[in-house]
Amino acid sequence: MPHGLSIHIGLNKVDPAKYNGWDGQLMACENDAHDMAAVARAAGFEETVLLTQQGTVDNITAALRKAAKKLKDGDILLFTYSGHGSQMPDAEGDEPDELDETLVFYDRQFLDDELNREFRRFSPGVRIFTLLDCCHSGTATEVPAAGEGNGEATPRVMPVLRQQQVFEQNKEFYQNLQRELRKEGNGAGPGTVLISACQDHQVALDGRANGAFTGALLRVWDEGAFDGGYQEFHRSIKDRLPRSQVPNFHTTGSPSPEFLGQKPFTV
Repeated sequence: MPHGLSIHIGLNKVDPAKYNGWDGQLMACENDAHDMAAVARAAGFEETVLLTQQGTVDNITAALRKAAKKLKDGDILLFTYSGHGSQMPDAEGDEPDELDETLVFYDRQFLDDELNREFRRFSPGVRIFTLLDCCHSGTATEVPAAGEGNGEATPRVMPVLRQQQVFEQNKEFYQNLQRELRKEGNGAGPGTVLISACQDHQVALDGRANGAFTGALLRVWDEGAFDGGYQEFHRSIKDRLPRSQVPNFHTTGSPSPEFLGQKPFTV
């Protein structure tokens, strides 16, 4: 029998000491993590939930590496993230827009190429389904080749000035990391399906109960009543969101037709 593990991350704020005094306060990210864990649990996954201060690079990579050791060909990993997204200059020139997308973890930004590196630790036959409810998330599992506010209109993005300040203060670290990832190359990886909250150039909205993307996803899923594959799932979520926030469907590692045709969250 296939085995399913899920990791759910929700950050309602970040460590201001690591982000030049910015705490990135949001409302619904922890709710998103809890609600996605409930979906996973009902579908037969064994879930791990990491909230706000637990959402460090060390904790998240440890959870991913533990899962990589446990899952075998035919098994599935579900990875969900709700929090801020950001971008930084791409020193190595492997991004068409000259920007690396990042997930804004509690203690530092996590590059899209870092997430891809963690996914490459899994056996090639493992299915990986990723849901990212953050800004600039359109291809945040890509293999290389707004402001602040409150309430429902708050974008899940680090303000541009903060992005620049944080990058400049940690420029050497991030550029060395980019070079290290570039030297490692792409390599073969498992088939991965990403449905993200928006395109790389867009922002994703927070909400009072859930992020706009996660809220739409939960309504489409309808406690398991949804019947269709991953692409149909994406299109149905897209239909429930405004044009300013267009969720993206992205694959890496050539997921099989059988995987793509399965009902989402199928173990």
